[in-house]
Amino acid sequence: MRRTPHAPTRPRRTTAACALVAATALLAVGAQAGAGAAAQPRAAARPGTAHATPFAGALPATLSPSQRAELIRNATATTAATARQLRLGAQEKLVVKDVEKDADGTLHTRYERTYQGLPVLGGGLVVHQTRSGALKGVTKAVRARLTPAGTTARITPAAAAAQAVKAAQARGSKRTAAAKAPRKVVWAADGTPRLAYETVVGGLQDDGTPNQLHVVTDATTGARIFAYQGIENGIGNSEYSGQVTIGTSGSAPTFTMTDATRGNHKTYDLNHGSSGTGSLLTNSTDTWGDGTPQNAETAAVDAAYGAQETWDYYKNVHGRTGIRGDGVGAYSRVHYGDSYVNAFWDDGCFCMTYGDGQGNQKPLTELDVAGHEMTHGVTAATAALNYSGESGGLNEATSDIFGTSVAFYANNPADPGSYLIGKKIDINGDGTPLRYMDKPSKDGSSADYWSSDVGNLDVHYSSGVANHYFYLLSEGSGPKDINGVHYDSPTSDNLPVPGIGRANAEQVWFKALTQYMNANTDYAGARTATLQAAADLFGQGSATYNTVADTWAAVNVGSRVTDGGGTVFESTAKVAIPDAGAAVTSPIAVKRSGNAPGTLKVGVDITHSYRGDLVIDLLAPDGTAYRLKNANSRDAAADVKATYTVNASAKPASGTWKLRVRDVYSGDTGTLNGWKLTF
Repeated sequence: MRRTPHAPTRPRRTTAACALVAATALLAVGAQAGAGAAAQPRAAARPGTAHATPFAGALPATLSPSQRAELIRNATATTAATARQLRLGAQEKLVVKDVEKDADGTLHTRYERTYQGLPVLGGGLVVHQTRSGALKGVTKAVRARLTPAGTTARITPAAAAAQAVKAAQARGSKRTAAAKAPRKVVWAADGTPRLAYETVVGGLQDDGTPNQLHVVTDATTGARIFAYQGIENGIGNSEYSGQVTIGTSGSAPTFTMTDATRGNHKTYDLNHGSSGTGSLLTNSTDTWGDGTPQNAETAAVDAAYGAQETWDYYKNVHGRTGIRGDGVGAYSRVHYGDSYVNAFWDDGCFCMTYGDGQGNQKPLTELDVAGHEMTHGVTAATAALNYSGESGGLNEATSDIFGTSVAFYANNPADPGSYLIGKKIDINGDGTPLRYMDKPSKDGSSADYWSSDVGNLDVHYSSGVANHYFYLLSEGSGPKDINGVHYDSPTSDNLPVPGIGRANAEQVWFKALTQYMNANTDYAGARTATLQAAADLFGQGSATYNTVADTWAAVNVGSRVTDGGGTVFESTAKVAIPDAGAAVTSPIAVKRSGNAPGTLKVGVDITHSYRGDLVIDLLAPDGTAYRLKNANSRDAAADVKATYTVNASAKPASGTWKLRVRDVYSGDTGTLNGWKLTF
């Protein structure tokens, strides 16, 4: 029993291969300093009207490989100072992975962490800094301190390896040993840091796809914690895109399929092998293929053309020179295996690989497939979304999203852009595409909407939620015809969404991926990441921002923010609520003429094990406090997910409003997940 001044006594309580096709066989986005600050709202995007224009300063800056390398060098030189600034533990060190720069000079530096020299899996973070170097905020994969119980293993590496081999054999691998000795790591992705082993098993999966199964084993108990697949599934006459111009090198009589203008991307012929690099495509003339699968050069033309268009898309639309941003080209391998009906990305070789399809007649080298595979490399170099569970679905969807974007960007009349994935490769044998973004369930397996068990699906099917989201965000719900294809996209709540235009949707997703997502991001985290990206690009509370939020609700992730036509300002910043500690506040900056309404709606989302501990106030810009909730020691329910109504008509609407939360009892902690104001 315990007692708190001015409050009654209350009883004590007790307090889850990046191949194109499915094989047969944490998160909270960290608190953003100033995340609730609204920029100038833009005009609403509605059918029949022009879409809002992103703030130019929030768009990505185009960095040359040398400029990016300089940014990485500068960040690496200051990792110790950054770790101190972030108040990381004495045993933690930062390792720079990537740097993104906005046009206004804002830097987003992605770090991995080590603990006592051990790699930390799932502990990455992104530091956001202004042009002047001031800290804007930090996006963390997990908020827990890296304090594992110990760094002495109780099980042997051999035991961890044996378990990993058994898991790989269950998925079709014939290997009897790990590819290399297990490495000791700290596993932090689930918010409970612990000492573990990571083991990689090679071989082939049961459909012929190479195997790189990563198995994480608790080094104390021997229990398997997590497992994911590391393989993410001149003039050319192509099979799918007609006659195209591709980058080649050399001169008669020896031309090679080497694109010197795009990082020296090379295309190799495996000649139906399943290992090695194969032979570089060469020709006595600079005309390649004849448009038929019988000519070995034809598939190579499609692969080279896809790599070329993907490179150009990322550079010209998102300012990224090469998959890793370092100006280095990946390479492509065609004619993998015999009648292999798949394609995959392997970050280990930094390459794309394509099978020839059933009967070696339909190579999986269509343009959107090439964009899909190379995008797995972009994801690996940035958010590194784990290829399992909901994060695996987001990984696959990201490749579908940007594979589709590449096809629209190329604007090839022989293969026009569409929201049908792999529509020409005829993988089903009946002329239907591999996946549908407008209504994913049309493939018979993919999810249209989020549910609590969506993370249990194969990642190619759980991706349907994000694919559907992207289509709705781009085009809106209801019937629509684009490039000769008819779509009619539904919503989970049967309410319409207008869309913000594909170009805007691409910018939102790219910014969210590269600056606000982490390895463990789930669908709730993706909503948070895209809302932060939309706030940067269009202004928090703007019509476009609200459409981004409402579109997530349309696929059953979160709730709509537009209520009765009111203007909504929202903060998605997560703020820890200290146990029996000082009050915490979360700001939202509002730009709106006139006074606040007499029915100002305040939506509050708090996770807490004992809500009776909490006192919640709304603070007007002048400091006036409106009590929303008192502490009540007999209120034993968990969480606060409620909307309160406040008569704030005497106060100007414009200014910084704050939500203030205080935990007045000891014994429980919680998190303010976000809140919103509806005017």
